[in-house]
Amino acid sequence: VAVTHRDILDLSVDGMFGAGAHERVLLLASYAFDPSTYAFWVPLLHGGRTVISPEGELGVAELGRLIVDEGITGLDITAGLFRVMAEENPDCFAGVREVITGGDVISPTAVRRVLEHCPNTVVRCAYGPTETTLFATQHPWGATDEVPAPVPVGRPLDGMRAYVLDEHLSLVPAGVSGELYLAGAGLARGYYGRPDLTAERFVADPFGPAGSRMYRTGDLARWSKEGLLEFVGRVDD
Repeated sequence: VAVTHRDILDLSVDGMFGAGAHERVLLLASYAFDPSTYAFWVPLLHGGRTVISPEGELGVAELGRLIVDEGITGLDITAGLFRVMAEENPDCFAGVREVITGGDVISPTAVRRVLEHCPNTVVRCAYGPTETTLFATQHPWGATDEVPAPVPVGRPLDGMRAYVLDEHLSLVPAGVSGELYLAGAGLARGYYGRPDLTAERFVADPFGPAGSRMYRTGDLARWSKEGLLEFVGRVDD
């Protein structure tokens, strides 16, 4: 996926990172994996620090100790790992100001458990394919919020647009499922060396400025009555 320097900059200066919660960010994934764009550039471009996890696999207990010992204030972990840590060691997030999770269906029970044990922590549920650099939508949850099931994946980031469309590329009303298309800041150029696949997945955006494109995610979604996106499944399921 051809992601530009500008795409990474747009992500790094997004308003979701404006609360100062990402001063000491833990890099868990390989630097060649797209979450590294957050772990490197969000803290470093805001005067913070990236803490690189030691080599080898970390168990839940070891990861929890690392978060506490290094004074981590922000991190991005997969929905699966977040669920396991919420079950086995939710208190390890007590000093973390913000935990970002996504990449799969997010457990509402896990979100509620972490917020119950760590009332000063924000759990930010995010969604986005690499074709939108990293995150395309997000929503923060705090200790006083009622976390619904399913957990919404939120609203678009600054400068991004999200459309839920039918098979005729027409907008569908709230509560109706359709295919999710993403556009705006952070949209990749396409697939390097694959003009055929790029043309198939990155199509003209009829709702944006002239010449703009949108990415066909292949995911089904719907808008809630509160204006939040809910992930429904895959088009090909």
